Amino acid sequence: MHPSQEFYGIQRFTDFITSVLLCESFPLPLFLLQDCFQDPIMSDQIKSIVEKLNKEPFKKNYNLITFDSLESMQLLQLLNDVLGEIDPKHVVDIREEMPEQTAKRMLSLLGILKYKPPGSITDLSTFRQGLVIGSKPVIHPVLHWLLQRTNELKKRAYLARFLIKLEVPAEFLQDDTVADTNKQYEDLMEAFKNLHKECEQLKTSGFSTAEIRRDITAMEEEKDQLIKRVERLKKRVETVQNHQRMLEIARQLRVEKEREESLAQQKQEQKNQLFHAEQRLQRVQLQLKDMQHAVVDSKPESLMKRLEEEIKFNSYLCSEKFPRELDSKKQSLYFLQKVVSEPAMGQSDLNELETKINEVNAQINQLIEKRMMKYEPIDSKFSMYRQQASIISRKKEAKAEELQAAKEEMSNMERQMLQKANQARELDGTEVLKGDEFKRYVNKLRSKNTFYKKKRLEIAEITAEYGILQRTEELLKQRHEAIQQQLQAIEDKKGISGYSYTQEELERVSAAKSEMDEMKGRTLDNMSEMVKKLNAMVADKKSSLAPIIKELRQLRQNCQELTQECDGKKVQYDSCAAGLESNRSTLEQEVKGLREECIQEESCYHHTNCMKKNLEVQLQRAKDEMKTYVSPDPQDRRKAIREQYTRMILEQENLGKKLREKQKAVRESHGPNMKQAKMWRDFEQLMECKRECFLKQQNQISVGQVIQEDHSIEYCFVFSLFLHRLFLNYLFSVDNIRLKLTPMQRALHII
Repeated sequence: MHPSQEFYGIQRFTDFITSVLLCESFPLPLFLLQDCFQDPIMSDQIKSIVEKLNKEPFKKNYNLITFDSLESMQLLQLLNDVLGEIDPKHVVDIREEMPEQTAKRMLSLLGILKYKPPGSITDLSTFRQGLVIGSKPVIHPVLHWLLQRTNELKKRAYLARFLIKLEVPAEFLQDDTVADTNKQYEDLMEAFKNLHKECEQLKTSGFSTAEIRRDITAMEEEKDQLIKRVERLKKRVETVQNHQRMLEIARQLRVEKEREESLAQQKQEQKNQLFHAEQRLQRVQLQLKDMQHAVVDSKPESLMKRLEEEIKFNSYLCSEKFPRELDSKKQSLYFLQKVVSEPAMGQSDLNELETKINEVNAQINQLIEKRMMKYEPIDSKFSMYRQQASIISRKKEAKAEELQAAKEEMSNMERQMLQKANQARELDGTEVLKGDEFKRYVNKLRSKNTFYKKKRLEIAEITAEYGILQRTEELLKQRHEAIQQQLQAIEDKKGISGYSYTQEELERVSAAKSEMDEMKGRTLDNMSEMVKKLNAMVADKKSSLAPIIKELRQLRQNCQELTQECDGKKVQYDSCAAGLESNRSTLEQEVKGLREECIQEESCYHHTNCMKKNLEVQLQRAKDEMKTYVSPDPQDRRKAIREQYTRMILEQENLGKKLREKQKAVRESHGPNMKQAKMWRDFEQLMECKRECFLKQQNQISVGQVIQEDHSIEYCFVFSLFLHRLFLNYLFSVDNIRLKLTPMQRALHII
């Protein structure tokens, strides 16, 4: 056992002992003592299940001992209670129900909730059996899964009642009534989906029903107040003369304001368009400059060569690189989908796969070694060429990738350069310096740099002098402290210690007192003068403001009357504007419909014109064909399409006859050729077997090695003569066969 597992088992055992001591009324069962050293994951599941069951809305008051001591029937009832909390239709007593019905009902609900039992697909039968008998290893994971996501499962069960579609057989859908009902049912399902989405959005939007109700009541109160105010203003306006004319002026004012706003918006849009157009112009100018620089020292031959290189590179990318990458991506996607579709694998499955992979790799290596041993020198040369070709192709791919990356980097740098230039133009309002301007700017910077160096030297001299002065100040302070100490020592000897300090303090205080007295005298004089000035200014302002205040009172009364009149006019204006807006919307809809009809008619007109032109062209072609076919000139008649097609048909028929004759000849010579090839392969196997037997015999015999070497040389010589003779016979037979073949059959035989 791993140390961590051992520690966990000891911890569970201590927890168990403490729980037993707390619950003395329960005996100590043996299976609980055994369970203390079982899987820690199951114990965590049980703990979480007990915690959830002790909370709302279950309130079961379980602990680990009481929950683990539940019987199968009690566990099933507990599972049924949890399912009833998720879906109220399942609130039943399982004692009044058959076990098969209970299992079927629970399995259907778990299927709706998309519960996946632990383990592979082969464990589904054991899962059903465990659910029927109330097995703990089956019910505990189900309870843990249900209690971890109760709210989510409630929503899913609620939606399942309305969104699980009833499958209607196709023969019943042929009836019109059933088909209409089914369509209505599907429409209602879609409407329910949309309403549920809107409800969820409203729940998550942060608005509560209480706030909405308060807002509605407040808006209704404001509406009542506005209605009353409008009625009062109407009564006041009716007594005013020329109120219709004033309403018309107010309406014109509103129209002009709206027009002003629309013009301002158009002005802003045009500014934005102008800005974007300037940016595009700058980009195009940069491209033009780059092209001009590229074309200055170039010739048509160099340009054509560069274009041919680009075409070759792009054709290589389109025909070789991209298809290869696409195939690799598709293959990797296929393997990934295959891995995803397969069930989850354990460590044992992974070990088996690793062993299989190692075996297959070993077999591949053996086959490669055999193939290399069987290769002749010509094949070895070909392998060398193949290796060189593969190396060149890899280098080509690498260079193509580097070129593509460089192009992407160049495009990114150009984009960044444009962005930086635009940012610099927006910040400073000036363009980026180029050419002579940049040189002048560099010269200016150099002059500033020299000036900066001079000032820096001056600052260094000043700092050095400052350091010297600080040092002298420190020395003077040290001397002053030494003199003060000597003075204190003399005062102590004379018996008047602190005399110098008190004298300095008295002098300092007297000086400060004289300064404060002078400042107080000055401030008192200033304050008296300021008070006199303020009094004179207040008197002047009162005398000057008296007639203005009288006029202001009259203007306030006029302002109140005008505001009341303006409010009344505004109400009338709003009512008229609402009527005109409704009329305008209806007219806009009519205009929109008429425009759509006009567009449709125009499209039909253009379509008919195109069809007419096509028919005219076809008619003209038919007339030309008829003229050429009827003309007495044989040259013109040969140009006719009918004559061309008849010639092509005759050529194809002759070609078919020749190909059938070739096929017949090949079939007749196929049997003897295959027989000859089989005899040659058998002879090759026989000679290979003899050679292997001879080599084995040569390795086994250790005596008479020199004689055997002579015999082996003679045997090899005889064997090579025999092979040459057989090869000459084979060539003679092949030449005889070739003499019998037609020229086309010879070509096929060579291929």
